[in-house]
Amino acid sequence: MTTALLLIDIQNDYFPGGRMALTGPEAAADRAAALVARARAIGIPVVHVRHVSDRPGATFFLPDTEGALIHHAVEPAPGETVIEKHRPNAFVDTTLADHLEAIGATEVVIAGMMTHMCVDSTTRAANERGLDCVVVADACATRDQTFNGVHVAADLVHAAFLAALDGTFAAVVPSSDVLERWA
Repeated sequence: MTTALLLIDIQNDYFPGGRMALTGPEAAADRAAALVARARAIGIPVVHVRHVSDRPGATFFLPDTEGALIHHAVEPAPGETVIEKHRPNAFVDTTLADHLEAIGATEVVIAGMMTHMCVDSTTRAANERGLDCVVVADACATRDQTFNGVHVAADLVHAAFLAALDGTFAAVVPSSDVLERWA
């Protein structure tokens, strides 16, 4: 099995002071950074996915803004692949599938933001493409949601989406499990 570490949208706008600050992005980015360091040390390819909004009326991840840049905690190293996307699913209208195939990836370890949006849709798409998926729960972050007048706290949004992925679309694990596996 060939593994790739897939980092989804760990970008400045999701951090305090950004245009779409999440709950707990710093802790998630710290865990993602630990995964990146270990992956680099043992030769696992790191693939960064960066969202740039092309949607009329978008308010974050705007082209050519500081907010759309990958956060310094997981900044790409020279030679690492950066895939630009414009939709929640990182496979739509991108070279991600071709790149993963070219490097022989059969498994993706996924960390990123937002759990309920891009992490969820990309994980499902990866699974449907035949990739084994591991979602690193504590290296992902999301935000509060409201539906039909009901407020749902970020921790519950996070838990609900990870619960839906776990077992069917991915193995959902803490970063310590992945770091131990990669020791």
